[in-house]
Amino acid sequence: MDPMDGWILRGKMFREKVGLMQGPPPSPCYVPITSTLTNLSAFASEKPFGYYRVIIGCTILRLHLIIQYNINDVSEMGRFTLRKILYLYCISSIVFILWLLNYHMSIRENDDWEERIATLNQRLAKKQTQLDESRQLIINYEEKLHKCRMLKPYPKHFNSSLPTIYLITPTYDRIEQRAELTRLYYTFLHVPNIHWILVEDSDRKTDKVRRFLANCQISYTHLNVATPEQLKLKSSDPNWLKPRGVLQRNAGLTWIRSSLDPQTNRGVVYFADDDNTYSVELFEEMRSTKKVSVWPVGMVGGLRYESPICDRNSVTGWEVYFKPDRPFPIDMAGFAVNLQLFFDHPSAWFSNNVQRGYQESTILKLLDVTMTDLEPRAEKCTKILVWHTRTEKYKIKNEAKLKLKRGKGTNPNIEI
Repeated sequence: MDPMDGWILRGKMFREKVGLMQGPPPSPCYVPITSTLTNLSAFASEKPFGYYRVIIGCTILRLHLIIQYNINDVSEMGRFTLRKILYLYCISSIVFILWLLNYHMSIRENDDWEERIATLNQRLAKKQTQLDESRQLIINYEEKLHKCRMLKPYPKHFNSSLPTIYLITPTYDRIEQRAELTRLYYTFLHVPNIHWILVEDSDRKTDKVRRFLANCQISYTHLNVATPEQLKLKSSDPNWLKPRGVLQRNAGLTWIRSSLDPQTNRGVVYFADDDNTYSVELFEEMRSTKKVSVWPVGMVGGLRYESPICDRNSVTGWEVYFKPDRPFPIDMAGFAVNLQLFFDHPSAWFSNNVQRGYQESTILKLLDVTMTDLEPRAEKCTKILVWHTRTEKYKIKNEAKLKLKRGKGTNPNIEI
């Protein structure tokens, strides 16, 4: 077969491939070039041509144009075909070079982006370091502010002619904590000349309590000391199984002994737990304590109330059910101690190594207190001014259900 006949045969096969009509060749305007190019694109995309399928497709397109326009002269056709193939080769080479340049530039751009990302990460790390330093600086300033507030109480609530009541309150992190402290604060806000010593059961002072105290308009001291794990109550333990708040109360006493001057500071020490409810009248009852003042406590010991039994101005016994033979069968909320006693007895501390219900008796015995030293208050122990309410432990049982239902629970960033 003549070589040129082979080219003509390939052209016919191509026309069948791209869907051209048989018979006499149509005029140039009859077959839209876009249709041909569309079919050519589909043909060129077939495997296994790879990258060179575009070049092969362009070559076949040129042969189609030769056949389409009836170039029948063999020598002319040969010259035209070789010239066009040469053109196609040059164009394909240029396209390939441009593709290589584009590929190279894309790699460089990727490298540039990696450099930019690395630079941005470095800047972000630097900013994070600056932010951490700023946070630490804020904490340091807050500490100084706390000390300033401690040394300079708010004049609205301070009267130099009145003894100061030092309230030692142990607290620990739980869902009810902020609600408990808020209730206490709004009671204390109505009492003049008080200093609130709030001691967290924690390795560090928490931001939640720090923010709470920052908005308090009373004099306060913020402390922290952690209870060892072996001495902590488990969630399944009854609240009477182990002593609570021992180290925290001792931390408050340590602050009192190290920060106050027994020659110039007059006052009373009261252990105000954060789960109790207090009448404002109670603090005025205890303010004039000479040694140890006592009063009834409501809703405690499984009774309606527990109370000292008084005969005129003396305490003669105790109205209690649980272990009435204790030296002082009284609740922690039922007595206040003159400040001077803690300076006179520097070895008086609370202890984790005492029987259940004996914390109060232990500290009073270490202060050398006797029954004759007790001063009945609250109308000779006939009026209830403090209640051992103990807020119910709240269970967030529906948080998990809500998360399953809509994919997320309530916003954990909202402080309650």
